[in-house]
Amino acid sequence: MKNLLTGLILCASMSLSMASCDKGNDPISTPDNGNSNVTATNPTGSKIKITIGSAVFTATLYDNPSANALKTRLPLTINMEDLNANEKFYYFSSTLPTSASAGGNILVGDLMLYGNNCLVLFYKGFNTSYSYTRLGKIDNPTGLATALGNGNVVLKFENN
Repeated sequence: MKNLLTGLILCASMSLSMASCDKGNDPISTPDNGNSNVTATNPTGSKIKITIGSAVFTATLYDNPSANALKTRLPLTINMEDLNANEKFYYFSSTLPTSASAGGNILVGDLMLYGNNCLVLFYKGFNTSYSYTRLGKIDNPTGLATALGNGNVVLKFENN
């Protein structure tokens, strides 16, 4: 019985450590709201501006309730943490609608939702089996990794 309990605890611990995001950020400024179902992920042409220090990027949002819910929270200034030297993440205090699918090929500049409240911006490409809801993508990610740097970084998301 003791071995079974130890094994279960070990499995649970390993599962949690493999998650794509870690909790722990509070917003610098953000309104929170919204829940509904997500269906489509077609580009809308809806643009947002992302400012990282002096670097400014534009992103095209997808046409889905998740991206629309994100847009209602703008302007948004948040401290994003680094994970695995390939992504920055931030946990909202409330959820967004989701329609997660297996990540597959992650590209530099992909903006996604992990779970129902973890905003993720990828600055390195890779292949994954984790599931994400696609929100949008940086139009021209040249210089994104340099702008994001190592460790935590403050990003400002606003309507373009």
